Amino acid sequence: MKIIISHDIDHITFWEHYKDAIIPKHYVRSTLEYIQGRISSSEFFRRFVKPFNNKWQNIEELMDFNDEKGIKTNFFIGVNNGVGLNYSLKQAEKWIKIIQDRNFEIGVHGIDFNAFEKVKKEHDTFSSMSKSKEFGIRMHYLRQNDQTFDYLSKSGYLFDSTEQAMKNPYKIGDMWEFPLQIMEGWVFYNGKRQQENNLEQAKITTLKLIEECKEHKLSHLNLLFHDCYYNKQFNQWKQWYEWVIDYFISEGYEFTTYHQAVKELNS
Repeated sequence: MKIIISHDIDHITFWEHYKDAIIPKHYVRSTLEYIQGRISSSEFFRRFVKPFNNKWQNIEELMDFNDEKGIKTNFFIGVNNGVGLNYSLKQAEKWIKIIQDRNFEIGVHGIDFNAFEKVKKEHDTFSSMSKSKEFGIRMHYLRQNDQTFDYLSKSGYLFDSTEQAMKNPYKIGDMWEFPLQIMEGWVFYNGKRQQENNLEQAKITTLKLIEECKEHKLSHLNLLFHDCYYNKQFNQWKQWYEWVIDYFISEGYEFTTYHQAVKELNS
């Protein structure tokens, strides 16, 4: 079983959300988690000073860690706004270049999922900005309907990673679908609206999911970690990511990327 690691870029700055509900939700959730004893006082304090540095991404910090561990990962960045994703095309273009220059894979964090013309427009916008013809997509909030995957395939995407399932990669037209098995939010929220599990409980849940992947004889385990959590404001989440990467390394798992996996599957 090979390991594929990817990262969704949901936020760039704090104040890009000044018109939506993301900021009040952030403070309400953090307060409830602190009152319930789910997060430490240092995490709680750091989350409240977030507006003063206006930074809500940790892309380079995450690339530094991944490079240190000798693994390459895939980032998904938005080229459209919606459902709480509000950064500009100018910001997206800036980070596409930075990520490409660091030799990490980059694809689309999709917004439109229920109209072919809009899905194709996001594909073509990213292709123009990245100067790339072969790239993949993951839908924001994993949104989909019965036609979404067909639209993605017909738009020209090399692969998608939106479905949530204990399945091996499979083809939809000319596009490979890589179902997702593990995400940091699933192991920490545990189905609740606020953090339910602490770090040790999240580790136990993760190990159970890894065992389930092995029981299903998956060729690839697909794990998502959002870059915005790679900081001490979400210290448990950051530690979880570092722990799971070290766990895979210590157990001798091989890391791969979507592009590498597609080449192997096609051959």
